[in-house]
Amino acid sequence: MAENKTLDIIKGAILLEYRGKALYESVAEKTELKPVKELFEMMVEEEKKHVEILNKQFVQVSRGKALDLKDLGDTKPTVVNSVLSESIVKSVAGAGYEAAVIAAALEFEKNAVKYYGEKEKTATSNEEKKLFNWLTNWETEHMTMLAKIDNEIREQVWYDNNFWPLD
Repeated sequence: MAENKTLDIIKGAILLEYRGKALYESVAEKTELKPVKELFEMMVEEEKKHVEILNKQFVQVSRGKALDLKDLGDTKPTVVNSVLSESIVKSVAGAGYEAAVIAAALEFEKNAVKYYGEKEKTATSNEEKKLFNWLTNWETEHMTMLAKIDNEIREQVWYDNNFWPLD
């Protein structure tokens, strides 16, 4: 990949991470539900890690150096445990603010997975492929977690409202 193209991709990734962080910070500040607050505070911290790693890569490439990926293995996504997930589902109203932002966050993560997956496919160096594969995997974890919560909230709404076929 040409240096300018690599820098543009990294800038796009940094912007994507900052937007996710801003969304998640907003939710964490506004929600009064402790499990939802904890979920989004955890996601804010993970987005900060992504920004930090991407900023480091931006500096490396802008100085004409290779990507420095030695820190990628040191960080892993935090998976919400089933107790927190269950707490979220029990405390969230299906048509309320928190349910809406969980659905919005899910869409945001889907877009991040798509962006990083595309960049991984078009990368021309092993280091770029490794960086974008790492980000794709991390965002996939977020997406999977949010999809599980979103699905459980939807099923709870259906159950509470008897949205089942009549015999």
